[in-house]
Amino acid sequence: MTAPPPTRASVGRRWRLLIVEDEVELATTLAEGLRGDGFAVDVRHDGATAITYLAQHDLDLVVLDRDLPGLHGDAVCRALAAIDHPARVLMLSAAGSSADRVTGFEVGADDYLTKPFEYAELVARLRALGRLRHAAPRPDRPRLR
Repeated sequence: MTAPPPTRASVGRRWRLLIVEDEVELATTLAEGLRGDGFAVDVRHDGATAITYLAQHDLDLVVLDRDLPGLHGDAVCRALAAIDHPARVLMLSAAGSSADRVTGFEVGADDYLTKPFEYAELVARLRALGRLRHAAPRPDRPRLR
């Protein structure tokens, strides 16, 4: 996936976003494209450092690779629920079966996009999630026990 040149800056709000993706080239490409489209972006390449970062920052959005080495994306999603983090999560994964998507939603993802994907669709979904983040309180997410 190559990010196209920025289409336009974000209208109004500058969404704060974390990309959690172990494929460094993809994470870099996404970060550059999203910054050009008006997002404030940071990147982490594994689940453990992502959880530490998220525990210390109030972000709007998380683009979360599901198949992270070490700490799986599902565990990261559950950890966000456990700390009641307000960020909306877009889970990104090559696993695209209906069962995979359902599981992603069950662990707390707000949206699910399969790889490969169109950059414009990713941006549109993130903007929609960003609007939701500030329009309504976060519904209850699954809790760790």
